[in-house]
Amino acid sequence: MQNKSIEVGKYLVSPMIKTQADGSFAASVSIRSGRGMASHDRVMRFTPRFISQRAALRYATSEGLAWVRSR
Repeated sequence: MQNKSIEVGKYLVSPMIKTQADGSFAASVSIRSGRGMASHDRVMRFTPRFISQRAALRYATSEGLAWVRSR
């Protein structure tokens, strides 16, 4: 898995990708808020598969940022 975290206000958005057995890429995103024992981590896994790492990472980043902006 690869990730590049982005801080947005009180949230840390961490898009992730994982190579699948067929060579495609799966996307997911972790959205963390709080610190230490008071932290909360939401993970969303997406069903679309992507032909490139870049496309999967872009999708996960976009979805994570959209979720944060809706709050």
